[in-house]
Amino acid sequence: MNKEISIKKVREDAEGMFRRGEFYCSEAVVASIRNNFGIDMPEEMIAMASGFPVGIGKSKCVCGAVSGGVMMMGYFFGRKEGTNPQDPKSVKTLELANELQGEFRKNHKVLCCSVHTKGMDMASGEHKAQCISFTGEIAETAARIIVRELNLVDLDKEKEAAC
Repeated sequence: MNKEISIKKVREDAEGMFRRGEFYCSEAVVASIRNNFGIDMPEEMIAMASGFPVGIGKSKCVCGAVSGGVMMMGYFFGRKEGTNPQDPKSVKTLELANELQGEFRKNHKVLCCSVHTKGMDMASGEHKAQCISFTGEIAETAARIIVRELNLVDLDKEKEAAC
């Protein structure tokens, strides 16, 4: 795993994957974090994110980008074996997932895709632009949390400090 991460690049890559039509929101968040952190995560985990776009299977419930970010909190901090609800890994993952969705909610009031896309044509430029932005925002927020929790180097902060 890379010990130095450009959080800005995580965001840019996630937005670019969505913009180019390579991946939807949740997939782009997972793929961008996977690629930029250089983690040994099977590509099948990107496929696991494929059911979350457009609010989980086009149901317009929870924003798919948020779902992708929560998946990455679980990847880095979650349990790999059954224990109990007090397991520190379980507690920590829930705390970090709550932080992630809380940041999104603070910025956008709700997690609900149908609220964010109300009145938009799903094929419109307005809809796509909003989803690209949400995808980048969540990828950036998730990366920031992961960098902080794993004590990794944020290359963007390093660059700013050097100026």
